[in-house]
Amino acid sequence: MDAAPQPNILVPIPPLARALAFVLRPETNPRDALKRLQSEFEPKHGIVGAGEPTVRALGGTVEGLRTFPALSGVGVVTASTQHALWVQLHGNDRGVLFDREAAIVATLGDAFILDDAIDLFRYRTGHDLTGYEDGTENPKEAAAVEAAITTGGAGRAGSSFVAVQRWVHDLARFQRFTPLERDHMMGRNLESNEELEDAPQSAHVKRSAQESYDPEAFMLRRSMPWAKAHTHGLEFVAFGESLDRYERVLHRMLGLDDGLVDGLFTFSRPITGSYYWCPPIAGGRLDLRLIGL
Repeated sequence: MDAAPQPNILVPIPPLARALAFVLRPETNPRDALKRLQSEFEPKHGIVGAGEPTVRALGGTVEGLRTFPALSGVGVVTASTQHALWVQLHGNDRGVLFDREAAIVATLGDAFILDDAIDLFRYRTGHDLTGYEDGTENPKEAAAVEAAITTGGAGRAGSSFVAVQRWVHDLARFQRFTPLERDHMMGRNLESNEELEDAPQSAHVKRSAQESYDPEAFMLRRSMPWAKAHTHGLEFVAFGESLDRYERVLHRMLGLDDGLVDGLFTFSRPITGSYYWCPPIAGGRLDLRLIGL
C-alpha cells in the first residue's frame, strides 16, 4: 500500500477546529483502543498524533519522537505538558465537531482519558488575535511537503512530527503599546504585512526566520486562535519532517543562543507543550504499523 500524509496537514486551516489531548489510563494497554481508532477514524475529519507515552506503552519507538522539553530561557520559560494522544478535528459546524468528539472519546474510552479540549477558530483570513497575519512565511506546495513530511521506509514515509503549544495573550497589555512598538515586536507592519528591515533583532520575525538557521528550519504552521471568558491566545501548531526544526527556533526565541528573547514574550506566554508523531495514511486509514499495529 502506498502511504500518504494525513490530508489535513497540508490544507489551509478550517473555519473551526476542536483540539483534544488524551492521557493514558493507568495500567491499560492502548493497543485495542488504537486499533478501533484506526478502523473508525476518517482522516478527512482531522489529524491524529501519537505522543511518546503511547509509543512507549506499546513497547515501540519512533525515531525522532520525544517528549516536549521544559526550558528556561532569559527570564522566560516553556511548559512541558506532554500528552499521550492528540486529535485535532476540523470542520465548519460546531455541532458536527461535538458529535465527532463524542465518537472518538467513546472509541478510546477504555484506554485513554480526555484531559484537555479547546475550541479553535479562524480569525479574519488567518490572523492572530493581535490582528497580525499568521503563517506568512509558510512554505508552499512541494516545499511544504519537503518541510513537513517525513521520508523513510514502510510506516514512516508520509508521516509528520508536530509541535503543539497553547499561548496565552495579554491583549490589554499589547494594546497599550504604540502601533510602531507593536510592529517592532512582531517584525511586520500591521496594515501591509510587510517585514520591517529596521525592526529590532528581538522582533518575532527575525528571531524565527526559518531560513536563518543552519540547517534551515522551515516548518508548516497551522496555528489557530482560541478564546474563553477571560483568556485568549493562539494554539500554535507546527508540522515538520523532524522535531529538530522546531526546537532550534524555540531555543532562539527563548534567548538560549544569544541572550536575546523573542518579542512575543512581551505580551504572551506558552502554558502547554507537546510533541506528537502523525502517522501516514494507507488504504484510507491511519497506518500504525511503525508502532506495531
